[in-house]
Amino acid sequence: MDDKRELLDLLLRNARESPEDIARQTGLDAAAVEALIEELEADGVVRGYQAVVDWDRVDEEHVEAQLELNVELDRETGYEEIARRIAKFPEVSSLRLVSGDYDFAVDVEGDSMHDVSTFVSERVAPIPEVTQTVTHFIMETYKERGIELGDTDEDDRLTFSP
Repeated sequence: MDDKRELLDLLLRNARESPEDIARQTGLDAAAVEALIEELEADGVVRGYQAVVDWDRVDEEHVEAQLELNVELDRETGYEEIARRIAKFPEVSSLRLVSGDYDFAVDVEGDSMHDVSTFVSERVAPIPEVTQTVTHFIMETYKERGIELGDTDEDDRLTFSP
């Protein structure tokens, strides 16, 4: 396997592992791991490191929603320009151009459903190229970025009765 790809896979699973631990798993030496990480960061391949948070275990309210956005392009405005404008909002945690029934999939975060609703109605919907918004509030998250969330002590086995 390509050393860079193997390193990326390991970083995606746990970016907090030390270069020494990664070296043991890859067969590289720690200095080579550090050099590869620096190269990946300098090339813009690795853009940051983030924690996966189970918001249900935090005492503060936190709301997430997925937005479907349809847009209408004109000769002067393309997807890239619209995406740059939407991505600047701090409420937007991810933004993707997608295929299918709508153009953009947008993940939004806020302190309350009201905050998210207000953001959509006052900041996103008025963008001239946006023709339709559909908001889906996230009710429960079971898995985030490959990590299962929720109560990990539950017995997931099915009950068997003869």
